[in-house]
Amino acid sequence: MSDLAAGLIQVGILLVALAVVYKPLGDYMARVFTSGKHLALERGLYKLFRVDPDAEQRWPTYAMGVLGFSFVSIVLLYLLQRLQAVLPLSFGRGAVSPGIAFNTAVSFVTNTNWQSYSPEQTLGDTVQMAGLTVQNFLSAAVGLAVAIALVRGFVRRQTDRLGNFWVDLTRGAVRILLPIAALFAIVLIALGVTQSLKSGVNVTSPGGHQSTIPLAPTASQESIKELGTNGGGIFNANSSHPFENPNVWSDLIEIFLLLCIPVSLTRTFGTMVGNRKQGYVLVTVMGTIWAAVLTWVWLAETHPNGPAALLAGANLEGKEQRFGLSASSLFATSTTGTSTGAVNSMHDSFTGLGGGGPLLNILLGEVTPGGVGTGLYGILVVAIIAMFLAGLMVGRTPEYLGKKLGRREVTAAAISILAMPTVVLLGTGAALLLPGTASALNNGGPHGLSEVLYAYASAGNNNGSAFAGLTVTSNWFESTLAVAMALGRFVPILATLCLAGSLAQQKKVPETAGTLPTTGPLFASLLGGTIVLVAALTFIPALALGPFAEALS
Repeated sequence: MSDLAAGLIQVGILLVALAVVYKPLGDYMARVFTSGKHLALERGLYKLFRVDPDAEQRWPTYAMGVLGFSFVSIVLLYLLQRLQAVLPLSFGRGAVSPGIAFNTAVSFVTNTNWQSYSPEQTLGDTVQMAGLTVQNFLSAAVGLAVAIALVRGFVRRQTDRLGNFWVDLTRGAVRILLPIAALFAIVLIALGVTQSLKSGVNVTSPGGHQSTIPLAPTASQESIKELGTNGGGIFNANSSHPFENPNVWSDLIEIFLLLCIPVSLTRTFGTMVGNRKQGYVLVTVMGTIWAAVLTWVWLAETHPNGPAALLAGANLEGKEQRFGLSASSLFATSTTGTSTGAVNSMHDSFTGLGGGGPLLNILLGEVTPGGVGTGLYGILVVAIIAMFLAGLMVGRTPEYLGKKLGRREVTAAAISILAMPTVVLLGTGAALLLPGTASALNNGGPHGLSEVLYAYASAGNNNGSAFAGLTVTSNWFESTLAVAMALGRFVPILATLCLAGSLAQQKKVPETAGTLPTTGPLFASLLGGTIVLVAALTFIPALALGPFAEALS
């Protein structure tokens, strides 16, 4: 079977699987966040942490919960790494250096999962399980909670309450992420993903050389790594490592996991606002852009312009032969469209245009379909900007889902959108201006620019994947990328919660003859165009100097 035929079959299976879970998973998540009942486990947690689950919060209180919880999580994860030498199952691996520990703590708490170290050589099982795996659940649950708070802003009328952050966080982790991740961890083990508390296994090569193959509790982290759109691998090679991703079926399941919740959340949105067509429009826009980028990357990798790749007939560098070009392109497009950052091939080895596809996918704001929660609230913010632009064209006050979009709402949406480009472009520019940055680049010219731009785009969008040709172990990169992760995560969250609070205080205005319908192709085109237009106006100059220039060279 040709690679093209295999790829088309895999895409078909993936789309069918997503269609099958779309309705039940989307409706289930809507019930989770609208139910008035608390599970016994949840009541125990609320009692332990002295939380009143029936008390709702204004948006500043909700935001303080997000920030406070995240800050404590960063501190605890940092200390866990610094104290690794005295922890069980550390296998003689000492304390993580301060710079890497700080960068990693911020990275996993912000759902970025950027890794500037080799996990199997740096971290023991206790830090992997009690630190990184736990944050994979919690950081995803935070994003989910913020998205639900914004949806409540559209649903509720003349109130200053958005729900309870601690309840939303708990329900997202306990009722959604934990059971699905546990189920698929078993599935991955059955497919050959390792799950072991041993440090490694000693082997003897055919030449008589002794070596140790590292082992880890892989499957339990792999399932939530993909499901929570986290992306941090337990091995340095990430999902290209056979212990994390041994075959085509495990690869397809991992792609399904990183897409299923972001895609199904559009159904949750439609169900909660009482008009499922609203969700269908969002998922259509997401899917159209995702398919366009996939086609772009696939064509670029199968029609290369380098002499070695032309002789081989395709760009096979940096790709696992058990996956091939099609599955590598599918994984790359999906992981950068969902803020996951996991990789089953090396994006740095893609062609100029092929690598530009994942990079552009990140720079679109990762709303196609985006991360767990972040994709939904991200595209809703863009929808507000789109409606504002439509209102300017017809000279009337814009509205969306019965809520007027005034100065406060549009300002909050603009801040949410502008935060990411600000940290990406400022970080990239500052890094390229520093005299010592050149030593961190393994490539010069356009590809070197692409490597630096990709690093800050990945950090600012909480993706975590990288062009591996850039060495980021210096204090400059460790600290500035951590700042980019924090600002790229929390500034949009604060702006989104402010927007949600403002929307919830309004009463619903009735539709009139001048109201733009938001369930048809006109609005879908407007929304998709706004997503592309914002990225084009912001990043095309940088892309032209990087991947586009490399492709034309």
